[in-house]
Amino acid sequence: MSTCQPHTLTQTSDLGLLEHYVKKILAAPVYDLAVRTPLQVAPALSALLGNQVLLKREDLQPTFSFKIRGAYNKLVQLTEAQKARGVVTASAGNHAQGVALAARQLGIKATIVMPCSTPELKVVGVRSRGAEAVLHGVSFPFALAHALQLAEASGCTFVSPFDDPDVIAGQGTVAMEVLRQQQGPLDAIFVPVGGGGLIAGIAAYVKYLRPQVRIIGVEPEGSSCLLAALQAGERVVLPSVDPFADGTAVAQVGAYGFEICRQYVDEVITVSNDQLCSAIKLIYDDTRSITEPSGALAVAGIRNYVAQTGLQGQTLVAINSGANINFDSLRHVAERVAAQVVS
Repeated sequence: MSTCQPHTLTQTSDLGLLEHYVKKILAAPVYDLAVRTPLQVAPALSALLGNQVLLKREDLQPTFSFKIRGAYNKLVQLTEAQKARGVVTASAGNHAQGVALAARQLGIKATIVMPCSTPELKVVGVRSRGAEAVLHGVSFPFALAHALQLAEASGCTFVSPFDDPDVIAGQGTVAMEVLRQQQGPLDAIFVPVGGGGLIAGIAAYVKYLRPQVRIIGVEPEGSSCLLAALQAGERVVLPSVDPFADGTAVAQVGAYGFEICRQYVDEVITVSNDQLCSAIKLIYDDTRSITEPSGALAVAGIRNYVAQTGLQGQTLVAINSGANINFDSLRHVAERVAAQVVS
């Protein structure tokens, strides 16, 4: 069973923190490489759920994920000396491809450490964009530790996939587009959560400009590091993470992101892998687009939230965050959906 965990805004909210990030978001030159993605009405989902559901189509980015925004915003702001030495990062795949493309665009050498479990599609995506892919460790935390060691030994700049103000600001440009695209009713934005960079950037921008809009994080049950941190009142390390939604399989939320999320994220909910598989099918049936499991988190979250709360007649945005899924994996998703129907 999924969990709804309310988290209300504190009275001591630091508007200065939001203003700092809003300025960084507005100044982020992400459109040198990223594109402004459509905010698309999902008519079948809207009818099914009794609310207007809008999909923010980040699967249509050049790397098929929102991660290109934060990666480029970080790399473009490096000093010339840092660019000359190169960069190192760790990623389960989507940030990796963003860094690879951004580095190629800027003429920077990039080394990217990825877990051995990373889907081949994402490894190929990194290498085809000119970066060096190093496979290390069974999951992201091991890849991260190795990447930090490589960066220290080589003198290269480490580029965090989520725990960096420039990366967070780059991801926050998603919210800037959403508010410009949907100037009418907007009740809540559902955001996939891995390390917290995307939801932190979105929360900072939205809560500064339209604080009445609810920001709801959605995590897989097997890697709910933000929910665990909010419940504990501090960042915690999960003892294990489920790799099914590999794009969000993170054991600890980032420090910079948590500083924002603990004050400005209204609620965090979790969904099961079966719910993710169903959401992938629902998105495909409605739009003929394919999302990876982590990319379908927001739609799964909306469906779960509506079922639990009875919410009706509202305007809800889902961030479709990525589409990097191996073709063979789609068979597994389809089989899980079919098994749910039969049972």
